[in-house]
Amino acid sequence: MTTPEHLGEEVLIGGGVNHVVRIGSTVRRPVGPWTRTVHALLAHLRVVGFTGAPRAHGFDTEGREVLDFLPGQVADHPLADRVRSDAALCAVAQLLREYHDATVGFAPGADADWYFPGREPAEVICHGDVTPYNCVFRGGRPIAFIDFDTAHPGPRIWDLAYAAYRFVPLTDPDHGDVTLPVEEQAHRLRLLADAYRLGVDDRAELTATARDRLEHLVRHMHAQASAGSTAFAGHIAAGHDSLYRTDAAHITRHATTFSTALMRDFPAR
Repeated sequence: MTTPEHLGEEVLIGGGVNHVVRIGSTVRRPVGPWTRTVHALLAHLRVVGFTGAPRAHGFDTEGREVLDFLPGQVADHPLADRVRSDAALCAVAQLLREYHDATVGFAPGADADWYFPGREPAEVICHGDVTPYNCVFRGGRPIAFIDFDTAHPGPRIWDLAYAAYRFVPLTDPDHGDVTLPVEEQAHRLRLLADAYRLGVDDRAELTATARDRLEHLVRHMHAQASAGSTAFAGHIAAGHDSLYRTDAAHITRHATTFSTALMRDFPAR
C-alpha cells in the first residue's frame, strides 16, 4: 500500500549502503543507534555558524531521520572535470578544515553513541566518509558535506587522509577510474595539505595514515559482511576490497614521493 509519505519519493543514489529518498525539501534516511548523537552534532554546527552540513528535523512517522535536502550536484564516478580540478580539491580541504574547527567545542552526552569507536587523539569529530558522493557541489565548488552517519571523535588527519585518497585521488594505475601520474598525485596531495593548513607533524604521517585508513576500511567491510550486511557483501563480491588493498599498496610503494612533496620547503616546527 502507498502511504502519503511515499508519494513523491525520489530515490537518491550515493554510496550504496543506505536506502535514501527525497521528499520535497527533505531527505529521509534509515536510523541507527548513533543517529541522535549525529543530530546533536548537526545542531551544534548550526549554532556555531557552520552551514556546510544539513540540518536535522527529527524523525518521520516511519522512524526515518529527516534532514535538509541540499540542492546541488553530488559527484559520482567517473568524476566530472569540475570535481577533479585543483580549485575544487583545495576548496574541499578548506571546507573540511572549517568543519573540523566547528566541532572542537562539541560536547556529546555521556550516552553518546557513534558508528565507529572514537580514535585518539580525539581532536575533532571526524566526518568519517569524506568522499565525492558525500559532498554537494554548486558551480564546481563544494558547499556542504552530507551523510554524517560515520561521524566519530578522532584526529584531524584520519579524516583528511581519506579525503586525500578520494579526491587527489591516491589510486593505483589499475584502479579503473581516475588515475593520475604519481608526480601529479604528489602535487595534488601537497595542494590539499596546504589548503587544509596541515601542520608539520601531521604532514609526516599523512601518507601512512591514508594507507592505514584503507586497511581499516577493508576490515570494516568484511566485519559488516560477516555480520549480515548485504550491501557490504555486495561490495566485496564486486571486488572493492581488492581494489582498496591495491591502492593501499600503491600508496606504500610511492610513500617517499608523497612525503617529499608534502614536506618540501615546509618550515620545521
